[in-house]
Amino acid sequence: MAVPKSGSTNIIVRVEMDKASAAFGRIAMAIGDSGGDIVAIDVSGTGKVTTIRDLTVNITDTGAKDLIVQVLNKLPGVKVLQVSDQTFLMHLGGKIEVTPKMAIKSRDDLSRVYTPGVASVCMAIHEDPSHAHTLTIKRNTVAVVSDGSAVLGLGNIGPLAAMPVMEGKAMLFKQLAGVDAFPICLDSQDTEEIIATIKRIAPAFGGINLEDISSPRCFEIERRLIEELDIPVFHDDQHGTAVVLLAGLYNAVKLVGKRLEDCKIVLCGIGAAGIACTKILQAAGVTRIVGVDREGAIVRGNEYTHDAWRWYAEHTNLDKESGTLSDVIVDADIFIGVSGPGVLRRGDIGKMAPDPIVFAMANPTPEIAPEEAEGIVRVIATGRSDYPNQINNVLCFPGLFRGVLDCRASRVTEEMKIAAAKAIASVVGEDELNEQYIIPSVFNPHVAEKVKEAVVQAAYASGVARRRERGF
Repeated sequence: MAVPKSGSTNIIVRVEMDKASAAFGRIAMAIGDSGGDIVAIDVSGTGKVTTIRDLTVNITDTGAKDLIVQVLNKLPGVKVLQVSDQTFLMHLGGKIEVTPKMAIKSRDDLSRVYTPGVASVCMAIHEDPSHAHTLTIKRNTVAVVSDGSAVLGLGNIGPLAAMPVMEGKAMLFKQLAGVDAFPICLDSQDTEEIIATIKRIAPAFGGINLEDISSPRCFEIERRLIEELDIPVFHDDQHGTAVVLLAGLYNAVKLVGKRLEDCKIVLCGIGAAGIACTKILQAAGVTRIVGVDREGAIVRGNEYTHDAWRWYAEHTNLDKESGTLSDVIVDADIFIGVSGPGVLRRGDIGKMAPDPIVFAMANPTPEIAPEEAEGIVRVIATGRSDYPNQINNVLCFPGLFRGVLDCRASRVTEEMKIAAAKAIASVVGEDELNEQYIIPSVFNPHVAEKVKEAVVQAAYASGVARRRERGF
């Protein structure tokens, strides 16, 4: 992981102080000398010999946290019992909960929401299963499913450690698009077990959001579920990334006066996201795409053990360019990185066509730091929130799922993804578009609504919408 950038945050240090030997003045001085600033003091417990205080300390350097603990533990009569920060405190007890939509205040209420009244609703669904979409939470509920095998930049950390990420995603679904989402972290990394488990829980959900499942298993899992389920299945690491990438590119090429379909694109990182980005670019009319991985350019005619690479070799790099990234990036209009830190050098950008566009999306450390590319790149985007032009999946999945649920789409088509990308791009007005602003903020209130409307229209045009009337 990258070393976190400096930034102000608060930590809470719980200390036990011996009344006879510990002086609070020394504690305050030690914290100040270690880079902290005490902003609040609370007494959480006291006895005859000791007192326990919670010290809220502002720090501007993440390294100060450990230093403060070390220094305090060396003071006579002082013992650090616990250290918490704002992030951990927000996660205490989890970040989401299930709440009823109405209160049960009487025996009559109870008989209607549960037995005996609920029996008539059950039988209505039994006689016509489509009623489940109107009479249960199915119509507004998405399962966020992971096996914990490829979590953020952390790798294979397992299902328990993946839960905070999936909870966070459920929060975003609800806050940004009113979609009820529930985290489901599976204790298996077997492809067939994952497919079978998701199929068995599918009746309760209107859509499946696959998340943080490693490549190449994610391809097979998604493909099979799309074929075998009648609700939309969307692997966000692939397609959410691709949609937002395309949105950013629509505005980037507009800014530099080029047509996307005329551009030569070099894409580094032929994994789940890289392949999805390639497919959506091809669907948008791009033909000149050269993929590069660890061993160099992917070229038709070479032998590849990876099924995804074999597909890539057959469907890209029409001119059969070969060599390293530095070789094939010559005269490229656009570089797209979904690989790893530091793979793109300043000299490589110098070989690109005029007004080069760089999307260095590796997280948490991009393929090239924006500072390093300054002065020679026209437009640069990353996956990070601390730089302009963040390519963030949050711009896509809430509105997309709001749309597919509203029109009861059976699946997500390429046309729906392109429509979502155009909707995201449209949020940036002509008078706002500039090198530092080609993609809207994740907090822009118009994004989810525009994506929803575009996805619903595309779903009806694609023939996958199953509601006779649009909207609820």
